Amino acid sequence: MALHTTFAEVRADELVELAEAKKNDGYRFVQMLCVNTEEGIDALYSFMKGDSLENYTIKGIDAATQSVPSVTGSFLAAFPFENEAHDLFGLNVTNIAIDFKGGFYKVAMDKPMTVISPAQKAAREKAAKIAAAKASCAKPSEEDLEKKLAGMDPE
Repeated sequence: MALHTTFAEVRADELVELAEAKKNDGYRFVQMLCVNTEEGIDALYSFMKGDSLENYTIKGIDAATQSVPSVTGSFLAAFPFENEAHDLFGLNVTNIAIDFKGGFYKVAMDKPMTVISPAQKAAREKAAKIAAAKASCAKPSEEDLEKKLAGMDPE
């Protein structure tokens, strides 16, 4: 039996409805995991039925200003994953059926999975400088040239 895997993006406000639909269609909850990216936190939810594994990602979540609703209303088995996302990534998951309120793991520091190494920080700063340099020497648009020519002395 071959496993058929799909990946799709979903918005946070669509997540509860998606989980309910998967539950009603006979899917089971497999996992919820997070990864820290340049754009924010990506949260991936996986559901499986037979040989079909469907993955849905909420991309670029700003943990300081955004939250994600819990899917424990449909899949109680999601509570450890959602508590883990909160403790390790600082992701605010609302309405978790069994909420440890930040005490699921005993960690030495707040949001340990969001810490970047000095090498990662240097690489990000270098990439930002390169992008800024490219932007500053980008070819001017026709509109910019027209404005420049219009402001020049005709002689």
